[in-house]
Amino acid sequence: MDASNDAPAPPADRPGTPRPFREAIVDLDAIAANVRTVAARTAPAELVAVVKANAYGHGAVPVARAALAGGATRLGVADLDEALELRAAGLAAPIIAWLHDPFADFRPALAAGIELGVSSLDQLERIADAAARRGAEAARIHLKIDTGLSRNGIAETDWAGVCARAAELERQGTVSVVGVFSHFANTSREADAAQLRAFEHALEVTAAEGLRPPLRHIASSEEALRDPAARYDAVRIGIAMYGLTPFGDGTTSTDLGLVPAMTLRTRVAAVRRVEAGTGASYGHLWRADRATTLALVPLGYADGIPRHATGGGAEVRIGGRLRPIAGRVAMDQFLVDVGDDLVAVGDEVVVFGDPATGAPTADDLAAAAGTIGYEVVTRIGPRVVRSHVGGAGA
Repeated sequence: MDASNDAPAPPADRPGTPRPFREAIVDLDAIAANVRTVAARTAPAELVAVVKANAYGHGAVPVARAALAGGATRLGVADLDEALELRAAGLAAPIIAWLHDPFADFRPALAAGIELGVSSLDQLERIADAAARRGAEAARIHLKIDTGLSRNGIAETDWAGVCARAAELERQGTVSVVGVFSHFANTSREADAAQLRAFEHALEVTAAEGLRPPLRHIASSEEALRDPAARYDAVRIGIAMYGLTPFGDGTTSTDLGLVPAMTLRTRVAAVRRVEAGTGASYGHLWRADRATTLALVPLGYADGIPRHATGGGAEVRIGGRLRPIAGRVAMDQFLVDVGDDLVAVGDEVVVFGDPATGAPTADDLAAAAGTIGYEVVTRIGPRVVRSHVGGAGA
């Protein structure tokens, strides 16, 4: 039986107003609650809400507002454009940006009061020059020490020299060193402990050069939740704020008291009855081992569904039950084996959401694809409409 031309009933949750075909619902109250949960565990450290990459795909401006409503004191982003977007939306909280275009013009960011991460002597000089040419207040900067991640950050061999120059520029009034920070590699407890020792040494050098920054921060979600010694004056919270686990040891968001903020849903686009032996999707990696019904889900890797979820045991919820993906995930669609159950065109499909509702989580989908929840939510594509609910981001 091919029921692909059956006309679906209007969605029950919004009478008379069909909801978006592909929709990511973001619960801003869950964002605020997650911030409160983490803040309670990490107090008295300040909480920097990391809203880079469009708030991990959740929507930077509304999420930033919700995070501040939940108790965050600062916002963190990767680049200057992200910071300026928040300012343009009227967000007045302190914002730190730490990954810069080598040819960035820092003057707009300084005019907007953006705090700047500094990862090299060259960046320090260019920021100081921009501040001097503006002739206004000093540039507020956070010096970053590379403690072992080997990405951006000042090398340990250069640290003392950069700190000395920053102290000189601070005395001249062109910069104000408000923070020193680093980032864990989260390789092992032993490796993280070594990074923490390196950070402590960097702080000693900072003090020896005459700098007294009020904010010291190295912990992101994982270390903030696990190691009180890593919290210092502030913690930078990303994935935990979105209700997903930062741990790879089987600890779930539920275990941590967190609520996944994003629900990805759509509607069944077609239903087809197939006989035993029928292949499904590209390459026929899956064949029916019995007569069954296949439901077509109009989401694919263009929308952020990992192609590597194929054959990994990924499930979605249709009709209140979890059902397995059948065959290879394509660009725009994938199939689900619903057996002999009655599933109709227009039925809701929840790809991931809050496990308290019976939905699989983004972490579940990530595990099936051999990746992490961070990647799943961040890569939700532009065809998926973001709908924000709850009052925390208003």
